Formats: sequence, C-alpha cells, structure tokens
Amino acid sequence: MSLLLPDPQPTPSSTPVPTGAHRTGSPWPRSARTVGGDVRVAGVALADVAATFGTPVHVLDETEVRARARTYREHFGADGVFYAAKAFTCRALVRWLADEGLGMDVCSAGELRTALDGGLPAHRTLLHGVAKSPADLRAAMEAGVGRIVLDSPDDADLVASLLPAGARQQVLLRLVPGISAGAHPKVRTATPDQQFGTATADVDGFVDRVLAHRSLELVGLHCHLGSQITEIAPYQEAALVMAGVLARVRNRHGLVLRELDLGGGHGIAHRPGEPGLDVADLARCLRRELRDACDAHGLRVPHLSVEPGRAVVGPAGVVVYRVAVLKRTPHRTFVVVDGGMSDNPRPALYGAQYAPRLVGRVAAGAQQTVTVVGRHCETGDVLAADVPLPVDVRPGDLIAFPAAGAYHVSMASNYNAVPRPPVVAVRGGEARLLVRRETVEDLGRRDVGR
Repeated sequence: MSLLLPDPQPTPSSTPVPTGAHRTGSPWPRSARTVGGDVRVAGVALADVAATFGTPVHVLDETEVRARARTYREHFGADGVFYAAKAFTCRALVRWLADEGLGMDVCSAGELRTALDGGLPAHRTLLHGVAKSPADLRAAMEAGVGRIVLDSPDDADLVASLLPAGARQQVLLRLVPGISAGAHPKVRTATPDQQFGTATADVDGFVDRVLAHRSLELVGLHCHLGSQITEIAPYQEAALVMAGVLARVRNRHGLVLRELDLGGGHGIAHRPGEPGLDVADLARCLRRELRDACDAHGLRVPHLSVEPGRAVVGPAGVVVYRVAVLKRTPHRTFVVVDGGMSDNPRPALYGAQYAPRLVGRVAAGAQQTVTVVGRHCETGDVLAADVPLPVDVRPGDLIAFPAAGAYHVSMASNYNAVPRPPVVAVRGGEARLLVRRETVEDLGRRDVGR
C-alpha cells in the first residue's frame, strides 16, 4: 500500500502531504492509497463506490473535513471560523463542522435552512450577500442569526426596515480594500471594478447610514479578497488597510469596532505540486500584522475571524466518472465521460485545472495526452485539457478527479436535463449516502404547467 501521488512509483505511506503556502502539495485526501490499480479513500475503493452508487459520484472523506476544520479552530479559535457554505453544504457536513466548533456563513435562506437543519445554532451563522432578498432577511431574523454583513448603505436601510419593532441586529460592513487577489479575474472580489462591498473611501457615509437606524448595532468590518489565493501577502495587506479604516471610524465617528472579518478564499492544490495556503502561517502572520497596525493607530486589536470554504472541504472530495466514449481526431484524443459541466462548471467558468487518474484497474505503463470532456452540448464542456492518461483507457473505465469537494455539487445545474450526482461519505472503510442522486422524476415535479 502506498500514499497516492501523481508519480506512479510507490511512495512510503509515512510521507506527509504538504499543504502550506510556498510548499507543494497533493490534491488527494490524506487517506488516499493506491492498491493495485485502484485508489482507496478512507479505506474504501473508489471502484466499489462507483459500483454501489453509480457514476458520476462525489466522494467526501469525513475525517479529512474534520481534520481541516480542527486546524482552523486551533489557529483562529472556535468563534473565529465561519465555514463558507457556498463551497458545498449538506446536513451531514454541517454536523461535522458544528462538532468541530466552526460557525457558518450563508448567502441565502436556503443555505441558512441547511445549516439549521444540520443542527448549527443560528447565533453561529452570519448572513452575506450583495442582493439579500426580503425573504432571505426575514428568515435570518426569525432564526436569530448572529451577524448580518451589510454590502451597501441601501442594504442597511433594507435590513432596518424589516426588523421587528424593538429588535436589534448586529451588523458588519463589507468594504472593498482595493487589493487584487485570486486565481482568476472572475473570482477577485476586492477591487473597485466589481459588484461586492463598498469602497473604503466611502466608509463615512456607510457608517452614517447604519447609525441612522437605532435597530442596527455596528460591531465590525468585513472584507473578502477573492478565491483560490495561495499567498499570505494579500491578507496581510488587507489587515493593514482595514486597521486604517478602523482608526478612521473611531476618529470620525467615535466608534471602537470590536470585530474584523477578513473573509476566505484560501487556496488549495488542485494538481500535484501546486501550492496551498498554510493555515498556521496565515494565522501567525495576520495576527502579527494586525497587532502592529493597531498599535500604530492606538487601537485595541479587534477579534479576528475568517471564512474558509474550499480549504476545508475541497481536498476531501473526489469525483468519479465513467468513460462513455473514446474519440481520436487528427487534433487530439477525447475521453468523453458521463458527467461534465453540469456537475463541475469550474473549468468552463474560469479555466480551473485538474489532474484526473484512471482507477479501478491496473493500466498499461505508457501514457498518452488526452482531453477529458463531458457529455453536454457545448464545445466548452472540457473537464481537463491535455492531461496524461494510460494508452489503454477505454469505454467503461473509471476516471477520478481529486480536489473536487468544493464548488462542484454546490454549482451543479441540470443542463440538458441531466440529474445531479450523489454525494457519498467515506470513513473507516465504510461508505454512506449523504445526498441521493437526483432523478428525472425529480426534475419533472417542478414542471407544473399544463
């Protein structure tokens, strides 16, 4: 038995899997092992999961999720970590995270409902969103969410208008610190040319609008830089900028805000050798930067919180497809699988790259360069371009993609009326269904017209 690495040569199982910034890492769960031609995750063969639950199928290593959640709790504190539900959520995952002491940030009444159904107390949630609907806000208020993150002055007016008489809601202001960070322009959210938050230059008017409502209690500031960030420097810069804003709010409004949420976007390795963000280094550097900046402004250091999503669940997930067709053209060889952009739109949306692997049987030693594509009616339905797979890959084979725990199921659609795949948890050699496969009948139930 060997630790699963991209190199087909066996590696001792005691070899650690690095995950820190400036360190190379494996995109596979730490429990992943090669056994003959198959891969076992948490002691469960991926081929067995595919045989039992069908394909495509998303596999989630519970122990990996819990371990990553504990790492965040250890370095940021139990009240300093809010898991980003948008990465992926279901009731079982909520229970795991609640067990490990994490809170959750949600962006809709639907995400909030899942959090509450999973047993997370409402006061350990915070509500985000650039366009929170009245229904979202009423659900949050009725449940008693801990914080609402205001995106704009208009957002403050809306929240205040919906609060019951005599109620008071704690809020954070989402600001744009003007920092460009993130793996792709479409996931950079802290620059002035995008739709989220309010510019730091406009914070005074924002604060005034909030203070005009006695029902709103302003407790802190928030910013979110983007997604798949693997360097610590942008977060240090954000801490410095936000400390300056805290000082400005104190000096101009007489408010000493006690909380600072620096959002998430912590990157992971999606392919062998890519860097990931080291949680311990991030916590240490952020606390030092924030302490020094607050000392310079004569401020009390605020309570620091972060919102990891991908970094908690991404490396714990593997998606398994079955090869439907092999097509050789003068330009390239296409391996067509039974899923695609309906269950993983990331490559089509912003060029996400993966390292797929044949599982379920021993392959010929030689490799060929292929492009793995999906079943959908789009030339852009490409899951992995120009990647190595065995020369004897054929229809019926199983292809596994690691680093698939985040932004796959949560972003899935029913394009071409294809039902969404199931999610299966693995732990201690056993597999259990968390989210069942959607059916054609499920799709039909929503079509109520005559």
